[in-house]
Amino acid sequence: MTEQPEQIQQMGPRTSEHDKLNPFEGTFSTVVKLWMGPGEPMTSTGTMVNDWVLGGRYLRQAFTGDPVDGPYQPFEGIGFWGYSGTSKKYQGYWIDNASTWMQLETGSVDASGKIWTMKSRFPNPADGKPMNKRSVITLHDNDHHLMESFFTVEGGEEVKSMEISYTRKS
Repeated sequence: MTEQPEQIQQMGPRTSEHDKLNPFEGTFSTVVKLWMGPGEPMTSTGTMVNDWVLGGRYLRQAFTGDPVDGPYQPFEGIGFWGYSGTSKKYQGYWIDNASTWMQLETGSVDASGKIWTMKSRFPNPADGKPMNKRSVITLHDNDHHLMESFFTVEGGEEVKSMEISYTRKS
């Protein structure tokens, strides 16, 4: 019985895996490209503010789209990103005012510590059939990173749906 509380305590503290997310803390200006079908993407801008919460275990994300140029007016989203000591995976959670589903992603970082691949599966909003999402977050340096999202419907090919370029403001 005495081992169980110790094992639980080992799952709770912040780790070096959390530290890999430190470059994402801060305020970033964004350029968002959104592909709704073939052709050129819609482009908009916004601001992402990321800060550590709950003892540095979770990176809280708050996104606000610029009201003059976005497809969803005014666009707002919030999320959390962290590392699970239990599953040994990165986990992300995102909600926004452009949809009513809660997006949950799980993934890992590559050996360089600069490229995260996050995956999720959920019903396609268009027809309810299963759909896969893959997000790739690439850390270029402490002031720049890129997030790309790809969707795959059952029996279909993977399609790029979104790209967000982040540049540090502060």
